[in-house]
Amino acid sequence: MEKTRKLGQTDMTITAIGYGCMGQTHSYGVVEAEKDMISLMRYAHEVGYTFFDTAPIYGEANERYLGKAVAPFRKEVVIATKFGIVDESFFTGNEDALNSSRDSIRQQVDASLKRLGTDYIDLYYQHRIDPKTEPEEVAQTMAELIKAGKIRAWGVSFAPEEYIRRAHSVCKISAIENMYSFVARQDEGTYFPLCEELGITYVSACPLAKGYLSNRYAAGTKYREGDWRADMNLFQKEGIDHNRALMDLITEFAERKQATPAQIALAWEITKKPYLVPIPGTTKRDRVKENFEAVTVELTESEMSEIEEALSHMDIVGMSRG
Repeated sequence: MEKTRKLGQTDMTITAIGYGCMGQTHSYGVVEAEKDMISLMRYAHEVGYTFFDTAPIYGEANERYLGKAVAPFRKEVVIATKFGIVDESFFTGNEDALNSSRDSIRQQVDASLKRLGTDYIDLYYQHRIDPKTEPEEVAQTMAELIKAGKIRAWGVSFAPEEYIRRAHSVCKISAIENMYSFVARQDEGTYFPLCEELGITYVSACPLAKGYLSNRYAAGTKYREGDWRADMNLFQKEGIDHNRALMDLITEFAERKQATPAQIALAWEITKKPYLVPIPGTTKRDRVKENFEAVTVELTESEMSEIEEALSHMDIVGMSRG
C-alpha cells in the first residue's frame, strides 16, 4: 500500500491518511483540554501523520491547539484550514454566515495565521461557497494569497462541479474536501472523474461516518448534549438494523485481514483511488495509531471487487440527521 499522496499538482507530499481535528472542539458536545490535544497531535506525528485538517468554525481553539502542537516540527507537516463560514449560525441554516469577499478572506486568513502561530498555510479551503461571490473572484483572491506567501495551495469543500471548473481555470485547485465513506458514496460518479481530469486530491471527511464504521456504537447509546450523533439516522436502531449487511461485510473483512472494522473502512478508501485521502478524527491515542495503521492493510484487486459487488446490492442508510 502506498503510504503517501501527492497533494494535487503541488510539490507537497502528504500521508495517505490524515488527521481531522474537528472533533476536539466541535460536534461531539465537548471541548477537549488544550494540553491533552497538543499531546495527542504530537503523538500522531510520531506515529507518522503529516497532514492535519482544521477550521476556525470548529471553534477558534481548534486552530490554536494545532498550531501549538506542530510548532516544533512545523516544516514537516501540511496544515489545512478553511475560510468562508464566518458565523456558527451557518449550521442552523443562516446563509448570511457565509462570506468569501476579497476583504473578508484577507481578514480571515490573517486571523487563522495568528491562531496557528505560523506565517503560511499549506492548504486553504473555501469551507462553503458564498452565493454572493463568483468563483473567479475567490480564485483570484487565492492567487494573490499564494503570491504573497500566505498560502501554498487552495481547495474547496462541498462546491458544485461547475463552480470548481470555473475557479480552477483562474487558480488551480489542489484539493476538494467532501464527505465520503461506505455510507456516503454519492461523489463516485461526479467528483472522482473530475479529480482525475483536473489532477485534484479528494480529501475524505468523515471516512468513519463519525465513528459508526468502527462498529463500536450500539443502538441506545447515550450521547452528550450537543453530540450530533444523537440526531443522526445512522445511529438509531432503525439505521443500525438497516445497515446490518454492510457492517457484517466490514466485520468479515476485518476478521479475514486481522484488522479492525475502522481499518477496513480506511484501507478500502486509500486502495480505491490513488488521490483519495481520508482524514479520520479521534481524541484517543489508541485510535490515532489504529487509524494510521490502516495503511498496512492490503486489500487485493479481487477483494476490492468482492466488496464493490456486495455494496451494489445494498440499500444503505447514510449520514443524514433526523
